[in-house]
Amino acid sequence: MSDPQALPRYLQVSDMLLRDIAAGRLIEGERLHPERDMAAQYGISVGTLRKALADLTDKGHLERRQGSGNYVRHTRDAGGVYAFFRLELVGGGGHPSASGLSVDLLDKPGDAPEFGPSPQAWRMRRQRSLGGIPAVIEEIWLDARWADAVALGDLDGSLYWFYRTRLGLMIARAEDRVGVDPMPGWGGLLPPGAPCGFVERLSWDQNGARAEYSRNWFDPGIVRYVSRM
Repeated sequence: MSDPQALPRYLQVSDMLLRDIAAGRLIEGERLHPERDMAAQYGISVGTLRKALADLTDKGHLERRQGSGNYVRHTRDAGGVYAFFRLELVGGGGHPSASGLSVDLLDKPGDAPEFGPSPQAWRMRRQRSLGGIPAVIEEIWLDARWADAVALGDLDGSLYWFYRTRLGLMIARAEDRVGVDPMPGWGGLLPPGAPCGFVERLSWDQNGARAEYSRNWFDPGIVRYVSRM
């Protein structure tokens, strides 16, 4: 049975194309491949592909020219569900996916910056893959005021999609601090204590209040942190 909260397949494809546009792998004015070829590439029906292309057209990133095809129209400020996701495969790209490891309601960690009014937060741990390759473990702390309950299955896929559709929370902006840290013992990604890439993130909601704090450890042999100006 399909998960009713999962990101629809057409939006997954739309976001993959958005990431390619933002990365410059698809440039303004470029003509996309024929729709049947693209549908086969992504393993979807032509109808699903057309929904993805319509989504990008509505957002102003594509132009459909009758009898000619689909053209990249706008490459600046390409966003989407994964707009805040800054990790890419070393060779570029890689569609993100996630698998929940644990979720617990706990007192906020003493070393975390201030975020949200509650003394407690939902601690969500999960493993992220890019292009099907496990590469990142995440520990996300969401202020408890936003949810009465969070299930392990809610951590799969796009967490920001879950926030938006189930909790009414929209992450409006985020601040990242990037460094190096020892790999924790709970993720199973690299040997505990191995040096790895590390990203701390503080996120603000649609009202300008701090809502979430997260820590990500990634394998630098597989992915890189990428920020485009």
